[in-house]
Amino acid sequence: MSAGAANPAADGEAARRSPLRALFMRELRISRRIGGGGSLGVVFFLMLVVLTPFAVGPDLALLGRIAPAMLWIAALLATLLGLDRLFQSDHDDGSLDLLLMSKAPLELIVLVKCLAHWLVTGLPLVAAAPFFGLMLAMPAGQLWSVTLSLMIGTPALTLIGAIGAALTVSLRRGGLLLPVLILPFCTPALIFGVAAAAAGAAVSPAPAAPPFLILAAISLLALVGAPIAAAAALRQMSE
Repeated sequence: MSAGAANPAADGEAARRSPLRALFMRELRISRRIGGGGSLGVVFFLMLVVLTPFAVGPDLALLGRIAPAMLWIAALLATLLGLDRLFQSDHDDGSLDLLLMSKAPLELIVLVKCLAHWLVTGLPLVAAAPFFGLMLAMPAGQLWSVTLSLMIGTPALTLIGAIGAALTVSLRRGGLLLPVLILPFCTPALIFGVAAAAAGAAVSPAPAAPPFLILAAISLLALVGAPIAAAAALRQMSE
């Protein structure tokens, strides 16, 4: 076989991946342009952190104890900011129909959109968490556990939110219904995320292992199940 001969398998694989790569770059551009992207989530995150001392008082010991819970609640609420537009803009301009007719599996399309959303919205929250933890008088040894728990757990929040976004994409005011639908399903990630973050303050690292592992299992389960459920909801909506 000559050097210039084409490899059909490689060409087919490249043709399959190219639309997903193009979709990923498109989602990154749209996410940065619409709604402020990650900056809006970080500002919202900061507002909740700043308001917390006014609500509970200036007791530094109390702030340090509740800091993991406050950071996780702030991250959850900040993640919800752009989830209603995950499929809504595609539905409004008709590009969702093209995605449904694409040769690429719809589950992979959903996964690519979730990845772009998390990179623009969730990752900045993870990076900002240690600085906001210091603002809440969190012990220095606990900052790594909060950051790691958010790194592991926030993808699950985005993936679960994608299911709600797919279910409400055809509703006129679906953004108001979205938090009601997904918050109960985000509760396990919130519980074990806070437990993992709080366990990092212990002298022995052993207590932190179980909540971290359960949190990772929740994210892996969402990684497998959420794209399938969201794709099924989108197909049902199109019928």
